[in-house]
Amino acid sequence: MTISPSLSDSAGDALVDGLMSDLARASLALARRFFAGGTMWCASPEWPFHSHHVAVEFVHPVIMGKRALPAVAVPADEDLVAMLRTTARTGDIVVAVAPADDAAVAAAMRRGDAWGVETVWIGAGPGPPAGAAKHVLWLPTEDPLQASEQFVRMYHLLWELTHVCFEHQGLLKSDDCLSDVCITCSDEGRPAEVLAVDGDEALVRTAEGRERIDTSIIETPRPGDLLLVHAGSAITNLDAA
Repeated sequence: MTISPSLSDSAGDALVDGLMSDLARASLALARRFFAGGTMWCASPEWPFHSHHVAVEFVHPVIMGKRALPAVAVPADEDLVAMLRTTARTGDIVVAVAPADDAAVAAAMRRGDAWGVETVWIGAGPGPPAGAAKHVLWLPTEDPLQASEQFVRMYHLLWELTHVCFEHQGLLKSDDCLSDVCITCSDEGRPAEVLAVDGDEALVRTAEGRERIDTSIIETPRPGDLLLVHAGSAITNLDAA
C-alpha cells in the first residue's frame, strides 16, 4: 500500500510500518466510542480548514450505506480548553490537527483522561512528547504543503477504517475490565481536573464524573490544575510537577 508517492522511500516505509498500525488502533478506538454514543470534537487552531474537513468527513457519508457520525468543528477563535471543558462528555472523542508546539492543543490533549475522552493528535515534523495524546498520528515531513496534503489522506483513512470496524460487531465491545476488583482498574491513581477549591477539598472532574476529593496533603491547587487522585485524595499536582 502506497500512502504517499511524494515521500522518499524511507519515509514511505516509516508510514507503512508505523503509521498504519497507529491508524488501525485509533480507528478501532473511534468506532467503539461512536458505537457507544460518543461525539467527535475536531480542532485545528492553526489550520481551521482541517477541523472543518474532519468534521464533514465523519458527518457526511460519501459511500452509500455508511452511517453519519456525530462530529463538530471547534471554532479556531475559541479558547480550546474552555470550549471542550464545557461541551465534551465522558465517552466523546477529541481529534486535533496541529503542530507539536500548539500549546492550546497540548493542554486539551493532556486533559483527555480526566475528561474521559479519546484523544487523537495528527501532525507532522518534530513530534510531541510521548503520551501527549492517546493516539499520535505523526508524519515524517516538515514541508507544510506536503504535510497538509497528507493530513487529508490520513483522516480519510481514519474515517474509512472506522467504518471497517463497524462491519465487525465483535470488535466494538470494549476491552474494559468488568470485574469488581482488578489491579488494572483499581484506584491506583486517576487524573482529575480541578473545577473548584474549598479549603482542603476540591470539586474535580474525572472520567467517572464529578466528585469531591481531599487536597490537604498537597499545596492548594487552582481551578484547571490536573491532579493525580488516589482513594479520594489528591496525591500530587501534575501541573506543579
